[in-house]
Amino acid sequence: MKKTIMIWLMLPFIVTAQDYFEDATAVTPLLPGTTIPTFTVQNIQSETITFSPDKLKKPFVLTFYRGGWCPYCNAHLGEMRKAEAQLKSLGFDVFFISPDRPELLLESLKDQELKASIDYTLLSDAPMAVAKAFKVAFKVDEQTVEKYKQWNIDLEKTSGHKHHLLPAPATFLVGTDGVIQFQYVNPDYKIRLAPSILMAAAKDYLKRKGQ
Repeated sequence: MKKTIMIWLMLPFIVTAQDYFEDATAVTPLLPGTTIPTFTVQNIQSETITFSPDKLKKPFVLTFYRGGWCPYCNAHLGEMRKAEAQLKSLGFDVFFISPDRPELLLESLKDQELKASIDYTLLSDAPMAVAKAFKVAFKVDEQTVEKYKQWNIDLEKTSGHKHHLLPAPATFLVGTDGVIQFQYVNPDYKIRLAPSILMAAAKDYLKRKGQ
């Protein structure tokens, strides 16, 4: 009950008792044409940031990743360097969000070169409220949780919660009106969105906006 109340206080929209999925293959992410919910996150300084669909100054790209402990996520963050600078030059904000606690967003990255040179805006969704709202949250089964521990991956330690939830890797491109213009979600965490496809989607959005 305490966990549910805490999530209600953090987010102005109502969530249900089980607003996650039992498996990554079952997620039903928000679709293009859907207005995003208002949501609250924390940055690496533990500062609270609120995203509201009616108060956006720029279009933005939001990418959900499993955590800094995930080698595939590290590889994807490194690859996304190819697109981030271009997206920013086109007027987009670029955010990466994971269940890692704010103080672990940088610390947990396994790629030391990436950690030293990263210029991304990393966000914490430790309670997984945002992933739930975007409908990409799923519960990791107990067998996998224990297997992760054998690999020195402690989901409870990295998030600070006992929910054992992770996001299916996903990317959403959101317009200035708060409406999702493009999304890519793949339950197979080994397969990630190519920067070239994201750039094509961003340019298409600007073209449709007459920019």
